[in-house]
Amino acid sequence: MAEAAEIPAETHSHVGAETAALRQTMVERQLRTFDVTDLPLLRRFLTVPRELFLPHDLAPLAYSDLPLTLKSEQGRPLRHLLPPLVLARLLQEAEIRESDRVLIIGGGTFYSAALIAPLARDVVALESDARLAATARSYLGALGLSGVRVEQGPLPAGVPAAAPFDLIVIEGAVETGLDGLERQLTANGRLLAIAKPDTEAGWAVTRFDRSGGQPAGARALFDASAPVLDGFAKAPAFVF
Repeated sequence: MAEAAEIPAETHSHVGAETAALRQTMVERQLRTFDVTDLPLLRRFLTVPRELFLPHDLAPLAYSDLPLTLKSEQGRPLRHLLPPLVLARLLQEAEIRESDRVLIIGGGTFYSAALIAPLARDVVALESDARLAATARSYLGALGLSGVRVEQGPLPAGVPAAAPFDLIVIEGAVETGLDGLERQLTANGRLLAIAKPDTEAGWAVTRFDRSGGQPAGARALFDASAPVLDGFAKAPAFVF
């Protein structure tokens, strides 16, 4: 059984009101300076209170440019959250359309789902940890985002019952394990994750496109790094 994450049972009483200025500063000094220019997406970052999706000890860092870690009750790292500027640039590169069916994988309490829910037709969020999935449902519901469906299960398995998806976003690094997810894309769908598009390359947010139901190549979009998510690590090589 997965260990429980250190996340508050109640929502913050000051949701949004006291942190609007911090969101404005985040957008102007982090997102815009990192070439995030999509206005509907920027409006979502101005609107959604990120602190709602964090444990109380991390809430003061909600609008920093630091990567944050959700931990279990025993202190074990459970989920690593992308900094807002990386997440924003990734979502911009995903080119979200109003007609899109979106699958988000490994988002913890799914701040990302709250951001894009009004920008897409529907959103499915997949977490492997049952407590994180339950908390995500609570927090998304508190913002009135009942249209986001949160599922719990192995991350590389995706959600085949809800497929096909126009867009799959993986909020972390992957080394392998994308074949099954790519088969859950529409004929011209796309998948974004932090990956190494070839053996000589460094880590980057990478976009994997399909065309006519076939792989259409991978493009490194910008440098970024994160821990490899559960189930997406290569098996250790055998050493003689």
